[in-house]
Amino acid sequence: MEQIIENTTAGHGPSPTLIKDLLVFLIAAGILVPAMRWLKVPAVIGFILAGLALGPFALGRLAQDTPVLEFFSISSAEAALPFAELGVLFLLFLLGVEFSFEKLWALRRVVLGAGGLQSALSAVAIAGVAIAVGLDLPIAMILGLALALSSTAIVMQLLVEEKRAAQPVGRAALGVLLFQDILVAPILIFVGFAALKTDANMAGVLLDALVRGFIALVIIWAIGNYLLGSVFRLAAASGGRDFLMALTLLTVVGAAAITYSAGLSLALGAFLAGLLVGETEFKHQTEVDLEPFKGLLLGLFFITVGMSLNLPVIAAQFGWIMLALTALVAVKVVIAYAACRLFAGSHPLSLEAALLLAPAGEFAFVILTAARAADAIPEAPAVFASAVAGLSMLLTPLLGQLGRRLAHRRGGESGLPQQMDLEHLTGHVILAGYGRVGQSVARLLADEEAAILALDREPDKIRIARKDGLHAYVGDAARAEFLNASGIARAAMLIVTVDDPERAEAMVRAALAVRPDLTVLARAHDGEHMARLTEAGANHVVPEAIESGLQMVQFALEVFGYDTETVRDRIAQARDEEYRKA
Repeated sequence: MEQIIENTTAGHGPSPTLIKDLLVFLIAAGILVPAMRWLKVPAVIGFILAGLALGPFALGRLAQDTPVLEFFSISSAEAALPFAELGVLFLLFLLGVEFSFEKLWALRRVVLGAGGLQSALSAVAIAGVAIAVGLDLPIAMILGLALALSSTAIVMQLLVEEKRAAQPVGRAALGVLLFQDILVAPILIFVGFAALKTDANMAGVLLDALVRGFIALVIIWAIGNYLLGSVFRLAAASGGRDFLMALTLLTVVGAAAITYSAGLSLALGAFLAGLLVGETEFKHQTEVDLEPFKGLLLGLFFITVGMSLNLPVIAAQFGWIMLALTALVAVKVVIAYAACRLFAGSHPLSLEAALLLAPAGEFAFVILTAARAADAIPEAPAVFASAVAGLSMLLTPLLGQLGRRLAHRRGGESGLPQQMDLEHLTGHVILAGYGRVGQSVARLLADEEAAILALDREPDKIRIARKDGLHAYVGDAARAEFLNASGIARAAMLIVTVDDPERAEAMVRAALAVRPDLTVLARAHDGEHMARLTEAGANHVVPEAIESGLQMVQFALEVFGYDTETVRDRIAQARDEEYRKA
């Protein structure tokens, strides 16, 4: 941030270099990345590749001989770092908003168990390899600790884009990543002691850091519980969305500043702030307001990751770097799989989470930069490790896709279909999705004593369904084998209530492929989604947008004094017309 202030104040105005770099960033975010998305390149990879191409080791280096390229390359990657850090903060904040303290407490076994085991074993294994190639113990430990951490920004962004952050694999990955975030402060303290090379009392310093961190967390909790809700309500009553936006930014940055001042990571403070805001009635408004900013700022972060890839170093040591990269991913996959299998869940879940967590993360650059500044590690191994870390981050989306395919092949996040004892069920309703809409449908059908079997990929929702007295199983209704196990051959109908358009369409097609004569009811977002579900074979589709509008019109007509029978006739006529248009 100081870099931006210096650039803007030195000449009483913005620096030409800063303006030019900002222009290049916006070209990358607004033109290059959308073009790559059109070519089916994931957004994360698109941003990283854009940063690699426009950075100081590609076009930036060529600009030294061809000045015109200066207008298409980044002169100072450091200028974007404050904006990139804000992107990570917003990502963690929005993840916190999606969670709750109850969900976080439920993750304690994953955070301490899987996170602790993965971090410790990965650091030891990497350090052991570094010692084997001739590095000193302190240097090997720094490398092990740096490369043991994974990328919170990339992993969670991928899961958010796929709407899977709240699913079991998302919760398992977040649990491990939260533990790693907590580790950053102790690792940086260790780097400082490694640089001093003295017999200073590390235990005392760590205890001091622990106390300061605990105090910071208590302060954030107290502000959130006793002040945050009242201040948000005051802002809403006084000025509406503008003041709410300012207060939200203050909450994110303020909580991050509190944890940072206590020696913890910025991201941890932002996540805790999100948890607190998520407990207020302003949760959904906050998500809507911040979503565009988060995407752009995260894009800057991924661009800076691409810029950090030192192409000359990679070219000079390509073979060794590829060998180290392969070894890093292989070792971390095995360790992360074992940790998740012990503390997080099933084989498919553990396999997918392990592949997501195998690459290194953004904190590797933070730790290696601090170690170089403190002269705790020579330049050669630091540059080599940075290259390995950057390339591994580039692989994260690809490894995530591989993990998802392997998990799906092995049974995904669903339960084991063969464990269902449903032979006694016949003429039942299969309810795909037990969220807000699914629960409403189930209550009304249960009042009519209908037999209901609820399926959902999220165990929390299935627990709710079982408390409601339903037959309920964790599973994916888009899988034929799971539908067969759910007794679809004997079912009266399938009702699809999930809010993911692609999943809903896949469920309809899968069910009709297994049983073409089945009656299928489905929920749609709008007319376009309704048309897709109808094309997939659904017998009846209810579009939310149309029905919401019709209900509003019904209430409006009643307020105007129309009698009930007239309102019903007009709404019925309008419904027929809207459904024909759709």
